[in-house]
Amino acid sequence: MSQLAGQEAPLSSNHYEAALTQARELRNLTRDGKFIGSTSGFAPGIAQGNLVILPKDWADDFLVFCQKNPVPCPLLSVSSPGEPMIDLLGKDIDIRTDVPEYHIFRNGELAEKTHDIKDLWWHDMVTFVLGCSFSFEDALIRAGLSLRNIDCQSNVSMYRTNLATTPSQYFSGNMVVTMRPFKPADAIRAIQITSRYPKSHGAPVHIGNPADIGIKDLSNPDFGDAVPIKDGEIPVFWACGVTPQLAIINAKPPIAITHAPGKMLVTDISNEQLSVL
Repeated sequence: MSQLAGQEAPLSSNHYEAALTQARELRNLTRDGKFIGSTSGFAPGIAQGNLVILPKDWADDFLVFCQKNPVPCPLLSVSSPGEPMIDLLGKDIDIRTDVPEYHIFRNGELAEKTHDIKDLWWHDMVTFVLGCSFSFEDALIRAGLSLRNIDCQSNVSMYRTNLATTPSQYFSGNMVVTMRPFKPADAIRAIQITSRYPKSHGAPVHIGNPADIGIKDLSNPDFGDAVPIKDGEIPVFWACGVTPQLAIINAKPPIAITHAPGKMLVTDISNEQLSVL
C-alpha cells in the first residue's frame, strides 16, 4: 500500500537499532580522529545537533536568544557549567571530542579550527546542543523523496539571508538557511513532513526565489557545497543551526566554540522522539 501524501514509512525497530549502532561507531571514530567529514546521511533516523559552547557569563543571554528564535535555534540540551558529558542525548557523549570539527571564535573572529577541544575546556563552559535539519532527512527519504546533497554525497548548501532574528541583549544577526531542491509536488510533501519536526527546524522558512531572502547566487553557498538544481525544481529553504555563529560574530564573546558547518554531533536520540504527531 502506498503512503499517503506527506507521510513517511514508519521507522522500524531494526532500522533504529542499526542507526544507533552507526551513531555510536561514528562518535568513536570521531573521538579517535578517524572521521572528520560531514555527517549528512549518517545514522539515518537519529537526531543530529548543532553546537555552541560559551562561558557561563555569556550563556544566560544566549539561552534567551534561543528562546526568542526557536526555529533557527531549537534547543535539545543545555549543560551545567563545566560538564562535558551530554548524557541526556546519548551514551558516553563527550562534547570535547565527539564532533568532527570545531570552530573557535575569539572576540567574534574565527581564530582556529580543531578536532578536539580538551585543551580549551575549563570549569564554567556551558554547552548548548541545537536541533539540525540533517535529522529530518531520513523521514523525507522514507517518504520517497530524493535529497540532492545525499545523492551527491556532499554537504548541504547553506546561505546567509536578510531574515532577521530577534535579538537578545548581546546576540543578534540574520538567519542562515539550508537549501534542498524539489519538484513542486515533492516540496509540498516536504513541508508536510518537516512540520512534524520543530526540534529539527520544522517547516521551511522560504520557498522559491532566493533573492526574496537576500541570496544572490545559489551556485555559491556561504557554507557547505553547491548542488545542481534540475529543470522543474524549486529551491526550498529551512532555518539552519549555523545562525548562532553569525550571532556570535556580532556579540563578540571572549571565546565561543561551535561545530564546523555540516559536521554535527550525532546523538542516540531517534528523530521520532522529537517529532510532533
